[in-house]
Amino acid sequence: MTQGSPRLSNAVGNTNCFNTSHCHNVSSDDEKEKILKWLSPLEPHQRHQHVRSERLDGVGDWLLETEEFLKWSGPKTENECDHAVLFCSGNLGVGKTHLR
Repeated sequence: MTQGSPRLSNAVGNTNCFNTSHCHNVSSDDEKEKILKWLSPLEPHQRHQHVRSERLDGVGDWLLETEEFLKWSGPKTENECDHAVLFCSGNLGVGKTHLR
C-alpha cells in the first residue's frame, strides 16, 4: 500500500478489533510474579496505587462521554469483539496515565 492511498486514509480513525488465537495460563503465583517483574521491574501494582492516589476528581471524565468510548463500552453486535481493547495514545507527559 502506498502512502496517501484512499484505503489507508479511510482506515485512519476506524476502530479495530483483534482476537488472540493462543492463550497461555501461568501455573503458579511465583511464575506469574517472575514474569511480571521481567516485563516491568517498576512494581506495576505500587505504581498504579500511587497514580490512583494522585488523581483529581473529574480528570478524564470527558473521555467517558466521547462517541468512541461509548461505542467501545456499550453492547456489541455479532460483528464486534466482546473483549476489544481501547488504545489511548498521546505524546509523553500529556496525562494519559491519570485518566481513569
